[in-house]
Amino acid sequence: MSRIGKKPVAVPGGVTAQVNGQEVKIKGPKGELSHVLVDDIIAKLDKDAIDIAMREDTKEARAMWGMSRTMVANLVAGVTQGFTKKLEITGVGYRAAVQGQNLQLQLGYSHDIAYPIPQGIQVQCPKPTEIVVTGIDKQKVGQVAAEIRRFRPPEPYKGKGIRYAGEFILRKEGKKK
Repeated sequence: MSRIGKKPVAVPGGVTAQVNGQEVKIKGPKGELSHVLVDDIIAKLDKDAIDIAMREDTKEARAMWGMSRTMVANLVAGVTQGFTKKLEITGVGYRAAVQGQNLQLQLGYSHDIAYPIPQGIQVQCPKPTEIVVTGIDKQKVGQVAAEIRRFRPPEPYKGKGIRYAGEFILRKEGKKK
């Protein structure tokens, strides 16, 4: 049995929740998000919590139960606090800057990379070697951070490239004579 799925999702003050069949809508101070649950899962709205349960006790329903509860919890966390991913740029001459709706990246290629910032995501560069991606949708924030990192992933010999803040890069020893 899912220990995560059994726990109800608390709906804090200032946040309104609606459950229409399989769709869960959460509205809060930072915005509005919705998620459609799979058919094996039922969502019930109490006074200040959302309960997630299985329709039938099947293997597929058990697999989706905890995940569905986490998705609803992420909606609540997103509209109240939001999500943030930090990226660090390492390398001589590597830098980033926000220009309008584009993120300009200089990553040692013969050309600059202009990454268009998607709707609902904010990107800031407090330092030329630091990128902060914020938004209310956890999946979208992670996807944008992964796409930025993919332009120049960290290489194992010198550690140059774009890495997540706190990410450990396994370093390799160079060639020996």
